[in-house]
Amino acid sequence: MNPVVHFELPYEDRDRAAKFYQDAFGWEPQKLGPEMGNYVVVSTSETDPATHMIKEPGRINGGLYKRSKDSQAPSVVVAVDDIQEAMKKVAAAGGKVLGGSKDDGQPDEIPGIGLYCAIIDSEGNRMSMLQPKGM
Repeated sequence: MNPVVHFELPYEDRDRAAKFYQDAFGWEPQKLGPEMGNYVVVSTSETDPATHMIKEPGRINGGLYKRSKDSQAPSVVVAVDDIQEAMKKVAAAGGKVLGGSKDDGQPDEIPGIGLYCAIIDSEGNRMSMLQPKGM
C-alpha cells in the first residue's frame, strides 16, 4: 500500500498563498528560490530537525508551486479542532467558506465522522476541512 506522504497546491501569488496557510491553519512556510522553481514547502506538523521527517505517524507536509495552464489541484482535507473557528480564520485570511453539500456557509454533519466544510483558499483552490467526531 502506498500512503499519502505529501500534497501540492498551485498558487497565483506565492506570498499571498504562504500567508493564507500560515494565518488560516498555522502551517509554517519555507519559500525556496528560483533554483527550486520558487517552491514553498509547508510544514503542517512537527518535524524532527535531524531527520526532517514527521514526528507523529499518519501526518503529512506539503508544498505550493506556481500555477500553470497545465496545473492540476488535488483535493485535500484539513483536520481542525473547531470548525466554526476555522471557518472564521479562513474568511479572515482571504479565503471563502462554501459550507457543506448545500454551499450555504454551514458545515454538514457526516454521521460517525464529524463536521465537514468546503472552502476556497486565497488562490482559488477548493479544499475541505473536517472537525472529527469527538473534538
